[in-house]
Amino acid sequence: MKEEQAIILDFLPNGYPFDTRPMHKKSAIAQAIGKKYFVLLELVPKKDQFLTPHEEVYIGEGKRDKIHHILGKIKPERLTETAKSEMNYIIKELVDQNEQRFVDFFNNAQPINMRRHQLELIPGMGKKHMEEIIKEREVAPFKSFQDIRDRIKLLPDPEKAIIKRIVQELEGEEKINLFTQV
Repeated sequence: MKEEQAIILDFLPNGYPFDTRPMHKKSAIAQAIGKKYFVLLELVPKKDQFLTPHEEVYIGEGKRDKIHHILGKIKPERLTETAKSEMNYIIKELVDQNEQRFVDFFNNAQPINMRRHQLELIPGMGKKHMEEIIKEREVAPFKSFQDIRDRIKLLPDPEKAIIKRIVQELEGEEKINLFTQV
């Protein structure tokens, strides 16, 4: 379960400003988020590559066009201010592009144990919403976020709730990860 594609959050052509090494020893750094598992990564671009926020890059096995190598995962607190501000926009774009994946979560979510259900881990969803969702999905699977909003009364916006949950998982606030690999 490795990321194949990443989206650039920020590009530092001269490396990190707090890196005290001489200029000739610093390398450019890109902070990125994986498209599928939302893994936050530090990437080293190939020489003379200039990357821009929101740019998609291939980071999988085999020949990479723009990325020399992956330094590794990065903690959210190490993200630059630019990367932090771009992260929410990019997560929203990725959720929009993969709406069916997240709608399927509502269609297929299961109990975690006797007392807790995966649906209850979504911000703003309690037992009542969970029971309504389960009842409605037995009638017919949900087709879209709008379908969920239309069929479940007083439900917080499911798209915004998913985005909020992904951010919480990335920030390490959750014990159980539904959408990320931290």
